[in-house]
Amino acid sequence: MVERSTDWYRQAERDLKSAQSQLDAEFFEWSCFIAQQAAEKAVKALYQKLSGEAWGHSVHDLLRGIAEKVDVPELLFESAKGLDRFYIPARYPNGWSSGFPGEYITKKDAKSAISHSKKILRFCKGVLAG
Repeated sequence: MVERSTDWYRQAERDLKSAQSQLDAEFFEWSCFIAQQAAEKAVKALYQKLSGEAWGHSVHDLLRGIAEKVDVPELLFESAKGLDRFYIPARYPNGWSSGFPGEYITKKDAKSAISHSKKILRFCKGVLAG
């Protein structure tokens, strides 16, 4: 398998910029989802670098798996949980008993998701740098 950690990490950074753009445009649900995606891709970059195989979309579960190879600060697991809660409900109306995601997910949620994602990206960048 070709090692493509740089590609995964660069896309994660781009996704994080997109999450900020969605926040600025007041599409808070998409900001949250894209922030989750940025973190997921950054952690998958670590798997690439460390010759592992990443499965799934839960940032928390991915971090647990990578913790077998690198020391992951406990704070990042909490950030990952904060992001994972947006993976489905930020995109689909059936994630809510009525209404649609844009009615429930707030600016505060989006700012928090971006903050969580930034923490995870910083950690991943540090590990990738060696």
